[in-house]
Amino acid sequence: MARRPPPPALDDAPLAPGLYVVATPIGNLRDITLRALDVLAAADLVLAEDTRVAGKLLSAYGLSAKLERYDEHGAERTRPRALAALAEGKRVALISDAGTPLVSYPGYRIVCEVAAGGFPVFPIPGASALLAGLSAAGLPTDRFLFAGFPPPKSAARRNFLEELAPIRATLVFFEGGSRLAASLADMAAVLGPREAVVCRELTKLYETIVRGPLPDLAADPRFAAPKGELVILVGPGHAAEASATDVDTALADALERLRPAEAAAEVARALGLSRREVYQRAMALRAGR
Repeated sequence: MARRPPPPALDDAPLAPGLYVVATPIGNLRDITLRALDVLAAADLVLAEDTRVAGKLLSAYGLSAKLERYDEHGAERTRPRALAALAEGKRVALISDAGTPLVSYPGYRIVCEVAAGGFPVFPIPGASALLAGLSAAGLPTDRFLFAGFPPPKSAARRNFLEELAPIRATLVFFEGGSRLAASLADMAAVLGPREAVVCRELTKLYETIVRGPLPDLAADPRFAAPKGELVILVGPGHAAEASATDVDTALADALERLRPAEAAAEVARALGLSRREVYQRAMALRAGR
């Protein structure tokens, strides 16, 4: 059996001062890039979502670094120190617990302030649950929209989904295991029987990718209360070709049964249109215009 070659040595070229936005593995530790290891080895300061998680990653590769917590609770306290370090010509790395920072992670503010201060920002690409799920889903990839985490309450979640329904692109969501079943049920109710994919434990030992229409996934007992965070991908709906007359006819029928907001929601969902625009038309019809 051929012996595996030793891993390449870290690059000892000087690392330029600035902020490095570093992607880290989403599960499998071998998904770290060599360039990410170079940066983490040379950084003067590493801003981490959880210093314990970051410490385990660094230890796995024999690295050590000055770590400071940077999450939604510690950001306001840590950000001024990071900016001061950059002003001194230091190298600062920003990492999340998993994946690419700024994707459902509060790194936006520091990147904005660093750029506004005239300091360079270097993207160090790598693992991303969003792109990993999209690459394996088998849904259209020419246009996609990352919608983040849906609201936790059903009413707000359905309103959120109603706004996304007319978008002709693959929709990508993150969701926690405890809310997966409820989210899938609301997606099936609002978006209909679109093809969808649920990705769980991506890159890990028990990686699971399940495809099917939204109602089938909502009824799947495997998704009653899975652990961890998941990626949900929903295919685009069919393009609507409703005319203004079609909209008015559908609204006239719906307004006989429902209040304007409810009628607008029903028609927008049926015709794949913006609920806001349909509501405006409903109010115009009510006013006789």
